[in-house]
Amino acid sequence: MMSTCHEEPSVLIVGAGIFGTSTAYHLSLAYRDPSRITVIDRTVSPPESAASNDINKIIRADYSSPFYCNLAYEALDAWATWPELKELYHCTGWIMLDEEGSDLSERIRKVFQDRGHDLTQDVALNELEHRWKGILKGTETKGFKDAYWNPEAGWCDAAAATAGLMQAAIERGVRYVTGEISDIKLHGNGVRCVRTTAGEQFTADKVVLATGAWTSSLLSPLEDHLDIAEADRVERQASAAGVAVAHYRMSPEEMAQLSAMPVVVYGENGEVIPPPAENQLLKYTNANTFTNTITTKTGHKLSVPPSKDQHIVSDRLKRETEANMMSKVMPAFPRGKKAAYWRLCWDARTPTQDWLLCRHPHPKLNNLYLAVGGSFHSYKFLPTAGKYMVNVLNGAGNGEEKDKAWGWKNGRSEGRGAHEKTAPKRELRDLEDVVPSAKL
Repeated sequence: MMSTCHEEPSVLIVGAGIFGTSTAYHLSLAYRDPSRITVIDRTVSPPESAASNDINKIIRADYSSPFYCNLAYEALDAWATWPELKELYHCTGWIMLDEEGSDLSERIRKVFQDRGHDLTQDVALNELEHRWKGILKGTETKGFKDAYWNPEAGWCDAAAATAGLMQAAIERGVRYVTGEISDIKLHGNGVRCVRTTAGEQFTADKVVLATGAWTSSLLSPLEDHLDIAEADRVERQASAAGVAVAHYRMSPEEMAQLSAMPVVVYGENGEVIPPPAENQLLKYTNANTFTNTITTKTGHKLSVPPSKDQHIVSDRLKRETEANMMSKVMPAFPRGKKAAYWRLCWDARTPTQDWLLCRHPHPKLNNLYLAVGGSFHSYKFLPTAGKYMVNVLNGAGNGEEKDKAWGWKNGRSEGRGAHEKTAPKRELRDLEDVVPSAKL
């Protein structure tokens, strides 16, 4: 139902991952009547398939971009001080093995030094096995020049943080409903309603798609209806990409040895995140991303997460991940074990790895907004990203630099990306044991 002149605009947020949760939270702070805010997702918070529903995520300010470094320090302050988050944040530091020929650590340090705050150190490769109770013993260091150590970084209990921040919004009056979106209906120059597969219809003055890797598949029928050109479709702004993740259960003795473990970043190959005490799972991520490109019935190509269970991972991809990560980084801990479970984790990746926080530019979609583009580096901004999305919804913007970075892009972007190593170079079908065929 549309609002009267005395009411705050109603907002429907589709998706309860990092951007949907953060937007709902900050709207609940800004609204006199938070009941005018509705969040819908397939499942209760944290949503089962979202990247934000994870046992842990890295929290750090180590960016070669001053823009994101400054934003990350703002977020780190929230992680350390907010009552909803501070017990879920673990400041363990991180160690990054720096590849030969890479200047990444130097570029990051330059940003810290320009801010007047640099606590980073170099650790010689031959010293690694003597640090942190010897957990890095046996790590393959061929091809690396040294290791970069930052004691300010760490990790968080991601699923609990997502659910906790959403619960805080609900307690303030935000409405949360579960349902699978079937389609989006238009009326005049805006979205009339969002409909679920169960036949429910949800209307609002403003609709926010915080649908991550599923954004293209959700918008594609609407883009077909409006005859939007290929170059102007949302797939060119944010496309689904995936990574493979393995989790190994640690024994009490191993947990004791890992008690001082930092986050371990193995160059561009992936990372290992300390095991939370609650589940004792040591997580290995294979950072070699992939897409899952399909052709729609109308001939458009887009990458979408497959409909199968995310915990089904091909033997071929498992072998690759084991060869690239588990046999090379802290090999003593997964050795002889079978992974407790695997997962394909999907995110929306933008060409520059900037967020997409903007109103849709099509004139018939003037009440449709996008809050997507995690690009495998944005979970740390859970407490703060929604603050900036609220400014977009209010039409105030966030200043020239942020509005340019997070706006709808026309043409090719220049310069280096915020998280370049995440660029997909292969298709999931080429990593499967059996080649599938798919149509949307």
